[in-house]
Order: sequence, then structure tokens, then C-alpha cells
Amino acid sequence: MKYLIIGLGNPGVEYENTRHNIGFKMLDKLAGLSNISFSTERLADVAQVKFKGRTLVLVKPNTFMNLSGKAVKFWMQQTKVDIENILVVTDDISLPFGIVRMRKKGSDGGHNGLKDIQNQLATSIYPRLRFGVGSDFSRGKQAEYVLDNFTDQDYITMDDRTDLAVKMIQAFTSMGIGRTMSDFNGK
Repeated sequence: MKYLIIGLGNPGVEYENTRHNIGFKMLDKLAGLSNISFSTERLADVAQVKFKGRTLVLVKPNTFMNLSGKAVKFWMQQTKVDIENILVVTDDISLPFGIVRMRKKGSDGGHNGLKDIQNQLATSIYPRLRFGVGSDFSRGKQAEYVLDNFTDQDYITMDDRTDLAVKMIQAFTSMGIGRTMSDFNGK
């Protein structure tokens, strides 16, 4: 069985530690567990790992956040993975820092990466894992906030929370989305 795990973010060193790049960070952690590195391919950096007999194709779009859908659509076609076997991993300002939630579907919530994915796939019904980055910004300063680096305070619990997110990704591929949601959401 094959799964497509898409971590959202922006390519480039200047974005590496920004809140918007938490999707990249989680995929880096997942690949690191298998000592696998990413290679730059068409529209994305890609790695492939095995977990409990399943193949996980990890995709970090290099199209920049606002055009993530182009890479998602291409890699879905390239790998022939059905929409229920994709998982989009992204930041979410509507969740407090470190809260991790999985959903079967949902709105874009004003997130430009999710908005582009929904436009390209013509649906909002696809699994997603949202990592809360908080909302400590003034009105109209959302973009600056998500493109800013994590704080020292964030890093205190970052490893524990990203470890949980990685376990959720693995559970999604081995137990399915329903059981993963009931076992992990709210932790």
C-alpha cells in the first residue's frame, strides 16, 4: 500500500525555521527516523520510506506555499495514490502552539497553501494534519507571523509535539484516519 505525505512550507534557507514550514520539519523528522534524505525532483523534494510494510512517499513542494496544489496534483498522478491515501501536513494559526489535529476534510481556513490544493484538486475532502502555531499577532499581521521564526519558548516543547505528529502520520498509514483521530486528537 502506498501513501503520499505532503508537508507544506516554503523552500529556501530564509524560511527554514518559520512557522509556515512546520510541515517540512515534520517530514524531515520522519525521513530522519529511517536515515533517508530528500532528493530534488519535479516540483518538490521527495523521499520514500517504509513503515509496517507500507510505502510512504514524502513530498515537500518547492513551488512555495501559495502554489502547493500544483505539486500535490502532480505527485498524486505520478505515484497513482488515491486522495484518501494522501495526508497534507500544515501549520494552523487557529490552534494553540503544539496542538496537533487530524481531519478527514475541511475548509482552507484562510491558509493559502490549502486554498491552492483545494483549487487544484477541486475538493476540500482530503486528509490533513494541522499543527497549531498559535495566533500571537496583531490584526492584519498574519502573514508576517507565519513567516517569522519560532520563538525560544516554542522550541521548549517543539520536539515532543513534532514527535507526536510523526506518530500520527505513521498511525494514519497503519491504522487509518478514523482510529488515528480517536487515539490522538486532543493529546
